[in-house]
Amino acid sequence: MGRAEKGPSCRVCGTALAPPGRGRPAVYCSRSCQARAYRRRKHPPVPVRAGEAAPPADAAGGAAADKRRRIIEAVWRIAAERGLHAASMREVAAEAGVSVRAVQYHFADKHRLLVDALQLLHEENERIARSRIRFDPTDPRGLLRDVLDEFLPLDAQRAAALRVFAAYYARSLTDPALARVFLPGDHPLEDLVAGILATARDAGRTAPGLDVRLEADLLVAAAVGLGGDVLHSQRSLAQARRALEYRLGTLFSGGRGDG
Repeated sequence: MGRAEKGPSCRVCGTALAPPGRGRPAVYCSRSCQARAYRRRKHPPVPVRAGEAAPPADAAGGAAADKRRRIIEAVWRIAAERGLHAASMREVAAEAGVSVRAVQYHFADKHRLLVDALQLLHEENERIARSRIRFDPTDPRGLLRDVLDEFLPLDAQRAAALRVFAAYYARSLTDPALARVFLPGDHPLEDLVAGILATARDAGRTAPGLDVRLEADLLVAAAVGLGGDVLHSQRSLAQARRALEYRLGTLFSGGRGDG
């Protein structure tokens, strides 16, 4: 006897669908799955830019690596749209189109899931930022401008990533274990900005007497705050960039060849 053909299943969760009758065949088992499919089309995985494919999965990981990434991307979408308080294991499983058991298999508990999702987001944001930033040592002001742009929602990818980071920040205020991961003791971004400023200062490109450490702290804090204001529609992108450009102009005023 020939093997029976497998019937249609939901494109999101895999639930078997009733045999099609008249009209267009169903592709989702419920309105909930249809809504999740719509959100996935509207909000692609956070780190991936338009026209850029996600890095290929490790061949050794195969399907398991793909499923793990789907789960993490589900955390990003939930965080960006509803906040981390909504990212229960059950909600993440539904958003990823997998079972709760599959989520528990890849992540021991919710803390591990949130931490791993945060770490991967950091890694991929850094990878994308490096592809965007022009590391030109002869133009420190332009280099700083590119670095600070990463804190502004200049495109869909950056806007989504900033929303996820904002969700993590809110959660870290009441979750000490997550705060230790989200707010580490070192400050790599401030260190990067301070290093760029120090090089420019030593070359006589900045205003005299610059405290590069304090200026780096202020620049990063200003960019983060301005980015949040843009997300909340409290000010426009043009206003945020104009404020940062004003500060850069002040820092590089009086130096040799500023611009």
